[in-house]
Amino acid sequence: MERNDPRLAEQTRAERERLSTIFDDLNPAQWSAVSLCEGWRIREVLAHLTMPFRLSGPRFFGGMVRARFRFDAFADRDARRATAAMADRELAALYRSNIEHPWRPPGGGRAGALSHEVVHGLDITEPLGLPAPPAERIGLVLSAAGSRSFAYFGVDLAGRRLVATDADAAVGDGAELRLPAKDLLLVVTGRRSLAEATEGM
Repeated sequence: MERNDPRLAEQTRAERERLSTIFDDLNPAQWSAVSLCEGWRIREVLAHLTMPFRLSGPRFFGGMVRARFRFDAFADRDARRATAAMADRELAALYRSNIEHPWRPPGGGRAGALSHEVVHGLDITEPLGLPAPPAERIGLVLSAAGSRSFAYFGVDLAGRRLVATDADAAVGDGAELRLPAKDLLLVVTGRRSLAEATEGM
C-alpha cells in the first residue's frame, strides 16, 4: 500500500468523526471506566488522543527530555495532567474541533495517524461494549502498518499467520488462523491474547 494512499486520510477523519459522536454520549460512569490501556481510564485515553493537538513541537520535545526519551512515561504523565486540567467535555470538544487536523506521528505518516485513532478508539469502545470501526477501516490499518509497526507491542504470534475474515488483511507467517479484523488488531497490539481471541472457535 502507498504511504500516501488518500484512503488513509479519509478514514482518519471518518474515525475521528465516529469517536466524537461516541464521546458526546458518554456518561460519568463511562468516562471513569477502565480502558484497554493499562492504568488509564477512558478519559486518559481521550486525553492521549488529543496530545497532538495540545502540544507544540517544542513542548513535545521538552516533555520527552524530562521523561528521558521514554515515550510511554511521557505519554502517561501528559494524559494525567490533561485530565486534571480539563473536564471530560472540554477534551471531547477539543478532539471534535481537530477532526481535520493533519497531524502525522514522526515516522508513521498517514498510516500511523489512522492506526493511532483506530487502536486507541478500540481501547475505549471495547470495555464499554460500544461498536467498533468498520472492518474495512481496521483492515486498512493492518495492511498499511506492516509487521514492523506492530513489533513495538512485542507480541509473539508463535509461527502463525493471522488472516482477517472480514477484511483484506493478514499479519505474520506460518500456520494460518482466521479471525475477524477487530480481534486480529487487538491481538497484534497486545490488547487481547491469541488464546482469548480464539476461545470458542
